[in-house]
Amino acid sequence: MTKTIVITGATGALGNFAAKTFAKRGHNLVLLGKDQSKLDALARDLDLPAERLYIQAIDLLNGEAVHASAEAVHSKFDSVHALIHLVGGWTGGRTIPESSGDDLKSMLDQHVWTTFHLLRSFTPHIARSKWGRIMIVSKPETMRPSAKTALYTAAKSAQESLLLTLAEEYKESGLTANIIHVKSIDTTYTGKGTSPAEIVSTMEYLFSDEAGKVNGARIPLYG
Repeated sequence: MTKTIVITGATGALGNFAAKTFAKRGHNLVLLGKDQSKLDALARDLDLPAERLYIQAIDLLNGEAVHASAEAVHSKFDSVHALIHLVGGWTGGRTIPESSGDDLKSMLDQHVWTTFHLLRSFTPHIARSKWGRIMIVSKPETMRPSAKTALYTAAKSAQESLLLTLAEEYKESGLTANIIHVKSIDTTYTGKGTSPAEIVSTMEYLFSDEAGKVNGARIPLYG
């Protein structure tokens, strides 16, 4: 059955791999990002018919814009089945006294506020499908913080809390929400870290019917 998958950060290495993988499986794709030219380039690479693709340059910090996007996506495809949220960066390398409020705000914006807006707007549509999947990628530091990672770890911990709470709120609806933990993403396939292929393979499993009871989990993909 063809399903509709929303991917944020699709123009990054991991998002790009995920988009191409799920496109080959015959699903509809919704690609949200900041850079229209990069989104257009990815759309050309995917070479999907217009009825299977929706791309939009959007500021995920704008809750009203995200809500409007969710409504437009639902209007086009009549259903939404999954959200794979891959937007976010890293700020660190300083102790807490050395860190700035601006850096903390940046981390909270990238990881917490974008997630909040997406979940608030897309979750009701996904839940209506009676079959849904929501996924993020995070790091094990949320469970055991390392020195000089406070701002990133605080933001990712809050993001994970949003996902884990959502998993409880919708566990009777057929919607699952899970976190994939990696220490680093090996985009150059050096053998160090976790490769995009390994991460997306786990996403494919979570997207399967067989993973319907995997919910509210932190899945470790690191040695």
